[in-house]
Amino acid sequence: MSKLSFPAPPAWTVVPGDGPVIGVALHDGHHVRPEILSHMVISEDDRLREEDPLTGDWVGVGATQVVVHRSRFELDLNRPRERAIYRTPEEAWGLVVWKEIPPRALLEQSLAAYDQFYREMFELLCDIESRHGYFVVYDLHSYNYRRYGRNAPPEPAIENPEIDVDATPVDKERWGALLDRFLSDLRGYEFQGRRLDVRTNIKFPGSHFAQWVCRNFPETGLALSVEVRKFFMDEWDGTPFRETVDEVGELLRATVPGVLSELSRAKA
Repeated sequence: MSKLSFPAPPAWTVVPGDGPVIGVALHDGHHVRPEILSHMVISEDDRLREEDPLTGDWVGVGATQVVVHRSRFELDLNRPRERAIYRTPEEAWGLVVWKEIPPRALLEQSLAAYDQFYREMFELLCDIESRHGYFVVYDLHSYNYRRYGRNAPPEPAIENPEIDVDATPVDKERWGALLDRFLSDLRGYEFQGRRLDVRTNIKFPGSHFAQWVCRNFPETGLALSVEVRKFFMDEWDGTPFRETVDEVGELLRATVPGVLSELSRAKA
């Protein structure tokens, strides 16, 4: 019997829509090009654990949606170009990624995809800016908090909020009211009978993509980089807690009216 083969997914998918809110999942992807995979020593399970599976479920927060399908272990689009390919364990949470670093020609192909992604994002955001005047990007991520094992105690909550918003690239004078409204709506949402622990700049301040958006569109664009603790899944085997995954999506969508209201004030 012949072995079935399936085409590789595109590096990313863009679903355009009519509105000033964009949902982006940079690290949802798991695919690695076969010619790159042959140089890897890291296991598929370890890759999956450090990726952000299920964040692609939440991009519906925006009228325009962007989901990256390429694994961050081949190409991390949320890092500067010179660090977009992990080369040492220190760049990859202590994980050994490579049997040997792939040949330069293969790495250049990956970096060409990096350049293409940022060209496409610039064109996309320019188009939205021209149609709406202003826009907000929801830059959606997740993070681990049980790094010592599935059965080990979780890491301390004081250092691991359920939602951490990177506010470092935000121009507070221009966008402070919108950021405050966004945080207030997150904190005020009744999430399965309680309020979530929402803070800023705790885990990963300095999202490259969010900084790129704010740097290229300082007067008209804001990126809200949102890190969700993986309380919505088993981070060790990837099993989703479907009700919680869906509720996180509802939470994010519930913040959109307030964001649009503050966006209108900024525009005025």
